[in-house]
Amino acid sequence: MSTQVIVPRLGVTVTEVTIVEWLVEEGATVDEGEPLLTVATDKVEQELPSPAGGTLRQLAVPDEVCLVGALIGEIS
Repeated sequence: MSTQVIVPRLGVTVTEVTIVEWLVEEGATVDEGEPLLTVATDKVEQELPSPAGGTLRQLAVPDEVCLVGALIGEIS
């Protein structure tokens, strides 16, 4: 079973983020809580932790703008 990586709500007024970079390569193994990717809002850049351990499948690419709640990756 896979775990979805979704864009979390990072603030009350934040509705979208830009993917800055994935810190873990596609197909690599990641541990739960390990920094997974960096996202940017209009005010700040922030690292997001992995919600689970397993193998990463990236569904969004750097410079892509994603809405809060969007599916951006999967970990299986």
